[in-house]
Amino acid sequence: MPNVWWNGSWMGTEEGLSFLHDLKEDIERLLEKIEDIQEGDSGPQGPATSLEANNNYLKQVFKDCSDVVFREVFVGGNTRTRALVVYCDGMVEKTTINEGMLKPLMIETSKAQRQKRPLGEEKGLPENQAPGATRSGPDLLPRIKEKWLAVGELKETSHWETLIHGILSGDTAFLIDGSEVALLAGTRGFESRDVTEPVAESVVKGPREGFTENIRTSTSLLRRRVKDPNLKMEPLQIGRITKTHVIITYIKGIADDKIVEEVRTRLKRIDIDGILESGYIVELIEDCPYSPYPQIEPTERPDKVAAGLLEGRVAILVDNTPYALLVPTVIWQFIQSAEDYYDRPFIGSFLRWIRLICVALNLALPSFYIALTTIQPEMIPTPLIISIAGAKEGTPFPLFFEVLIMEVMFEILREAGVRLPRPVGQAVSIVGALVIGEAAIRAGLASPATVIVVAITGITSFAVPGYTAVIAPRLLRFPLEALAASLGLFGITVGIMALLLHLASLRSFGVPYLSPVAPGTYYDLKDVVIRAPWWTMLTRPRLISSQSPVRQRPGMKPVPPAQGRVS
Repeated sequence: MPNVWWNGSWMGTEEGLSFLHDLKEDIERLLEKIEDIQEGDSGPQGPATSLEANNNYLKQVFKDCSDVVFREVFVGGNTRTRALVVYCDGMVEKTTINEGMLKPLMIETSKAQRQKRPLGEEKGLPENQAPGATRSGPDLLPRIKEKWLAVGELKETSHWETLIHGILSGDTAFLIDGSEVALLAGTRGFESRDVTEPVAESVVKGPREGFTENIRTSTSLLRRRVKDPNLKMEPLQIGRITKTHVIITYIKGIADDKIVEEVRTRLKRIDIDGILESGYIVELIEDCPYSPYPQIEPTERPDKVAAGLLEGRVAILVDNTPYALLVPTVIWQFIQSAEDYYDRPFIGSFLRWIRLICVALNLALPSFYIALTTIQPEMIPTPLIISIAGAKEGTPFPLFFEVLIMEVMFEILREAGVRLPRPVGQAVSIVGALVIGEAAIRAGLASPATVIVVAITGITSFAVPGYTAVIAPRLLRFPLEALAASLGLFGITVGIMALLLHLASLRSFGVPYLSPVAPGTYYDLKDVVIRAPWWTMLTRPRLISSQSPVRQRPGMKPVPPAQGRVS
């Protein structure tokens, strides 16, 4: 090779270009060989024709899995064709396996062969096929599938991954000797919790059904409420190890296609080893993960999800959890209850205002108490400030630390009441708060006014229907109290302004978090802090459902009968 190779001039010649082309082809062939070696090390991609090889492979895959059952049978009577049934004990309905699979395969096929003709012999067989001849595995499998497996759901597969996942999901695998195609029978029948009343979202008036940990039960509860073929349920699997079933639910023609596609894209982007609860998904798909306010609404009420779907929202159902996720979400949903729509509109509007006041008190009441008592006492009436000062005399801590200690104790009692068994937890929460509050006053560690303010703050948090919406004010209350103790009312104003700016910047799948208030949409204000009558809510939320905005025809207001029409 000439010395000009080193300075690069040789590479521009015809000989150099030919050399580079051959080198490129050699590298491509080497990479293909490496890929073939890697694929070969991963094991077979699908079942083989030998039932013995398939049996050995599955037993190697499910080694030390005592709940996986292998059952070898002979089908076709005298044909003595070997077959293999594999299922996971505890995940299947054994009656379906025994009556719908094993009995027809072992008994009915034998009866049919003895009574009429060999299994597999059909009308129109070639003349050179002698009576009594039998078909091989590939020819026998369609006959078994069509005539003898009495199972509602039955599908073919030629991939080990699909077959193994089906077995671990509660399906039963059927393999026959001589065939590279396996059957998966839908025999899922594992134990699950019965449909009960929702615990976190109880109502006085309304349905008493809640989602369960079984995703199929949850989908059936939705289907009972929305009997329309446009109710779509798209299945996904998330989690490399857990392979958790997730279903995207929406009403086609009402839900915005862009929102549906965004939900689909965010879910498919998740690459994690396991999903054990819907909270995993919330953190992986929400718009602003650092915000204390939830941008996705979890709910365990099917009627609430159905109402959201009719508004154009998208629901995400996750297996092994009773909570469904509703998107997009606005902040006003958390002060609304399903019960608001089951009672008269005046009652629903009144209750919403009560909840809105409770949210404001839960966030700012201790801060105003600290600011007015320590920084701006001149704004309090003289008799009241004298009473507060007299009660405060003798307490060893500044008011800010006094409120902080009492609130921390209240949060501890709340957490203890949740973790303890239900009959004991409620008693501990109530009695503990009374005893500790009374003891703190008698010991001079806290003033009576402080105990009253902290108690009112804690009680207001229980009036909000959405549990996740209460967590944000509980967390933000502490920095707001610090601002009140240092800057007074000015500090509270700065904190609230910063909070409003943050809320105005939030989005939930592209929808502004404060809509329809900011940006203002006049026609959608009828279902925010007030609940207008049903006959006035002619349209769906415009920023959520733009494809089908009209939900009912006008003129639905009830009117009394004309005079003389009723005697």
